[in-house]
Amino acid sequence: MLDFSQFEFLTFDCYGTLIDWETGILGALRPILAAHRIKPADEELLEFYAMAESRAESGVFKPYKEVLKEVVRELGKRFRFQPSEEEQRSLSESVKNWQPFPDTVEALKRLHRHYQLSIISNIDDDLFTETAKLLEVPFDFVTTALEVKSYKPSVNNFQHALAKMKARTEQVLHVAESLHHDVEPTRALSIHSVWVNRRHGKSGVGASGTSSAKPDLVVPNLQTLADLVDAARGS
Repeated sequence: MLDFSQFEFLTFDCYGTLIDWETGILGALRPILAAHRIKPADEELLEFYAMAESRAESGVFKPYKEVLKEVVRELGKRFRFQPSEEEQRSLSESVKNWQPFPDTVEALKRLHRHYQLSIISNIDDDLFTETAKLLEVPFDFVTTALEVKSYKPSVNNFQHALAKMKARTEQVLHVAESLHHDVEPTRALSIHSVWVNRRHGKSGVGASGTSSAKPDLVVPNLQTLADLVDAARGS
């Protein structure tokens, strides 16, 4: 069990961990596919997204809105249709409507009583500004991919966040749903991590891909983490 008293900062991945991005992704891509009479299974679509997003984020940096447009173009290639400009924009335009998991907001409020909170996200600044309104909890620090010009799992994103927080690695606990994007780089930097296994009980690997990286703690949701912290540090 982690010593929750040693940490001063909790850093969070946002989409997939705090925000139910798989529901958001499916909700945005399904209408595009339906317009072209295509009906793949949810798991096939999510695993395609993981592949296409990773490919779009490689190479020369581009804003996340451009990454998402590229994902839609790749979707067209996969299923043999030509997405319109409106369809290409629709995925990024949907991000502001992606909703928090039911336990997110209350858990963040509880955790903020004990720690400074920070976001480290593969996102554009303006897109996160809209998401932040739904999270309801003020974050002390925000580090976006657009700001640092790289995408997780690059350690650059975490190093930049550490510098911004003026934090030592042993003071930080990173909380995330993606083993690949988050647990891998935090292990490389000797930052402790919690894996929020949002896909617990589901088949497949979903939109985040997979990895053999090992976190320090596994929880099924954010409420469980808040319960553990409250028990250790007093509610």
